[in-house]
Amino acid sequence: MFEVLKAAEIGMGLTESLAMTPAASVSGFYLAHPQATCFNVGRIGDDQVADWARRSGLDEGEARRALATIAMS
Repeated sequence: MFEVLKAAEIGMGLTESLAMTPAASVSGFYLAHPQATCFNVGRIGDDQVADWARRSGLDEGEARRALATIAMS
């Protein structure tokens, strides 16, 4: 695939373990279906933050800071 895409021309390559280089390189196969839909999960609630904190052994304040971008409050 790398040969067909001529990835080396833009500096991309593969290591011996087949990791892509440089590290910021991204590649993937994208498959679609005409009836496929996307959905948004939304923000998580306070009860979910408290539950995750308890299960993770974190103080609720630490958990809230860790989840700040997706938590309700």
